[in-house]
Amino acid sequence: MTEATRIKFPYHYDVVGSLLRTAELKQALAQFERGDISPEALKEVQRAETKKVVDREVALGLKAVTDGEFNRNWWHLDFWKHLTGISEHFKESISFAGGGNKLHTAQLVDKVAFNPEHPFFSDFKYTQSLVPAEVTVKQTIPSPTLLFGANWHDVYADWDTYLSDLAEAYHQTILQFYALGNRYLQLDDTNWAYLISELNATEDDPNAHANFESQAKDAVALVNAVLKDLPADLTTTTHICRGNFKSTYVFSGSYDVVAKYLGQLNYDGLFLEYDSQRAGGFEPLDEIWNNDKNKRLILGLVTSKTPELETKESLVTRLNEAATHVPLENLGLSTQCGFASSTVGNLLTQEEEWRKLQRIIEVAKQVWSV
Repeated sequence: MTEATRIKFPYHYDVVGSLLRTAELKQALAQFERGDISPEALKEVQRAETKKVVDREVALGLKAVTDGEFNRNWWHLDFWKHLTGISEHFKESISFAGGGNKLHTAQLVDKVAFNPEHPFFSDFKYTQSLVPAEVTVKQTIPSPTLLFGANWHDVYADWDTYLSDLAEAYHQTILQFYALGNRYLQLDDTNWAYLISELNATEDDPNAHANFESQAKDAVALVNAVLKDLPADLTTTTHICRGNFKSTYVFSGSYDVVAKYLGQLNYDGLFLEYDSQRAGGFEPLDEIWNNDKNKRLILGLVTSKTPELETKESLVTRLNEAATHVPLENLGLSTQCGFASSTVGNLLTQEEEWRKLQRIIEVAKQVWSV
């Protein structure tokens, strides 16, 4: 990132990505799944509801907006199944707390490659057409590190070649978004939360622990390969998620065991979950920020999981506490995750969702005078 564009994004107040689906959109999706309406009719509803949600984000005062992920059912699966080489069928793996859902692992049917006809491109172009010049569209896609668990050995002779193809597919995808006008892109990543859990669980097992340390090193190498030589005026961020389905979660643990790796990632910003005790304290922020004056850490102090509205005073207090580890200018505020990682969404209403986003803006304007 050049000096002229230093820390343009992420903003001191920002939106993670997904938003609660509207009743109209949910109804259209149900009709489509029953075979009552065509793909074209569903897309018409998706477009109409995307416009409504983008207009509301703009009216609220957000400087960066998303399409709410209204054009996909899942935050990750809909992206992967349109990459060349990945099946539309996924394997279930780890369960969420309470057993209400499972994470899904992609299945390879061929070598992974960039798909120039990926439907996310047309969705981005449409969303871009909806915003005024002073508002930026943030594009979100799942991180390639989440594909570590795919059946790569069924297609590739070795791990390094698989990672190389993954990096190239993602790199070309990001360049295509850029060519369409995107200047702010986020990779959503649950892999780091998984590694936190496993590194803590294997403290007394040196061999297993070393395996997960190796995975962390590979994750850094893969992400940085994806980000290498991207245009200077493209901002890239990541959101580190602990799982989000109907207000439940999958992983817990402090960032301390992965802080040194997070500090090596060449992102312009990191969105970090900090809405509960499961995330630990702010001490790891020093190492995650890694004295990078051009990097901003966005603290997810507002929960998207429950309707209770955080007080301004509590949020200001926590931001000031975090600022003892990272300069206030290099911090920002958001929810800890999106509001609807799938069509189902979290257990709060749309009006409660908008009140939380409004509270984030209010606090940011108080703290940073933005």
